[in-house]
Amino acid sequence: MKAGRMSEDEVAAFCLALPGAREDYKWGGVRVFSIAANKMFALQNLRGASLAFKVDKDLFLGHCDRPGIHPAPYLARAQWIIMATPYPLGGEELQALLRRSHQLVVSKLPKRSQVGLLL
Repeated sequence: MKAGRMSEDEVAAFCLALPGAREDYKWGGVRVFSIAANKMFALQNLRGASLAFKVDKDLFLGHCDRPGIHPAPYLARAQWIIMATPYPLGGEELQALLRRSHQLVVSKLPKRSQVGLLL
């Protein structure tokens, strides 16, 4: 686990270390982290220097009430949050949320596709 704040590069390295993760660049420079070819679980630089990712449905509004965290444009209906850099969360909490985002996306895949991706 990472203590203190994480840099953009540290977040990217963490996302890519998750099972089956890959990165792509879309929409004019947005760094997209996904699994199973096209199932996104995190985005960097969606709106300037930022990080967006999926959270649990029942925790979405609670996260949005926190300073520096907002509903992600175009993705809020799917319970995505966004935060600008420097990220307002400590490294351990941010890693836990990114890991959870990855697992939320994995859980929606067909069972045969989940093999090797579950943590």
